Amino acid sequence: MKGNLERCISIIFGHEGGYVNHPKDPGGPTKFGITAKTLGAWRKLVRAATEAEVKALPLAEAAVILDVQYARTIRFNDLPLGLDLAVFDFSVNSGPAQAARSLQRVLGVKADGAIGELTLSALRERPAPDVLDAYCDARLAFLQKLGNWPSFKKGWTRRVAEIRKASHAMRAGRVAA
Repeated sequence: MKGNLERCISIIFGHEGGYVNHPKDPGGPTKFGITAKTLGAWRKLVRAATEAEVKALPLAEAAVILDVQYARTIRFNDLPLGLDLAVFDFSVNSGPAQAARSLQRVLGVKADGAIGELTLSALRERPAPDVLDAYCDARLAFLQKLGNWPSFKKGWTRRVAEIRKASHAMRAGRVAA
């Protein structure tokens, strides 16, 4: 495991915050970026977790879920430093398949929603800073097309900008804020 996974999880927790249940968020009750549906599936409940179960989600369990369900799914350890944070954060915010498809579109490969050898090979052929900026731009364009953009545009715009900045800082060997 790359040493920056814990740091990336910490950055994501900073954006996701604690418990929320915004009426315009289709994820419903969410804590640390983990929705009721995701928590229910993780715990093999055969149902979405209840609001009380989501509220009681401990930080340590949320970190494991982010690692297993999101970081590993997008092949976090195979992505270049900095881009790993950007793809991971998009994965938590919009789902691993959407995060992967956006990366694949930026790279000009088949957008099947699963990061595999073709995607990683294309990634090795492009300068990482260029891919990172194009990816963050694509993410923001995706978010702007969502029906709940008017409710979340300020927060999402800030989040993408902060993730871009933190990702570039990681690439440069600086501590990301």
